[in-house]
Amino acid sequence: MDGQAPGLTREGTDDAPLPPRKLAKRIALARAACAVFGHEGYARASVDALAAAAGVSTRTLYNHFPGGKSELFRAVVTWSSGEVRDAHVATVKALLDPARPPRPEDLERDLAALARALIDVMVEHPDHFALVRHIHAEADHVPPEVLAAWKAAGPGPVAEALADALAVLERAGLLDLHGDPELAAAHFTALTSTSVAQLSHYGVLPLSPAQTDRVVRGGATAFLRAYRAR
Repeated sequence: MDGQAPGLTREGTDDAPLPPRKLAKRIALARAACAVFGHEGYARASVDALAAAAGVSTRTLYNHFPGGKSELFRAVVTWSSGEVRDAHVATVKALLDPARPPRPEDLERDLAALARALIDVMVEHPDHFALVRHIHAEADHVPPEVLAAWKAAGPGPVAEALADALAVLERAGLLDLHGDPELAAAHFTALTSTSVAQLSHYGVLPLSPAQTDRVVRGGATAFLRAYRAR
């Protein structure tokens, strides 16, 4: 469980770890709330619906999250993003091992395999990515501090891990990142996993394996046309 999720795994006042029973209750609340927020969005989700989904009273919900819906939403977003972040970062490290860079002739294949694995993480966390879909759609209604917390907990570290992995490939003579690994990582993601996420509406209307493969292969090819070392 991600210890950085504020209001979920630690006491808000002194940052002390929660007792196991209280932690289990908050995790149960967060899991139920993630599904509700993913289905209803932030603006439409009511405290009554959030409590009902977790099988608790609204009083219990406020006992755990005195700030109500906004505090619970931030806790859910950062906790859920932490879980997905860890899965994404582990995937990048496993498939782009800095100690074993791919052969030049295998680079496109391995980048496509990485993109597919990152997409698999999305498929394995449907409630989280339904939540992300609503965050994008309701950005003007989501508290700014929640947007910042989400980016810091999830997308930011994942982008950094991918940029670091691509920089290793550059040092191995396989890529030319033109002095900007972060931008190259953003381009790779946009051409592959983000394209699939958008076309499938973050998993609501899943693409067929053939459609996914077409997007991933085309994205990896386009990325290497811009960034393969000459």
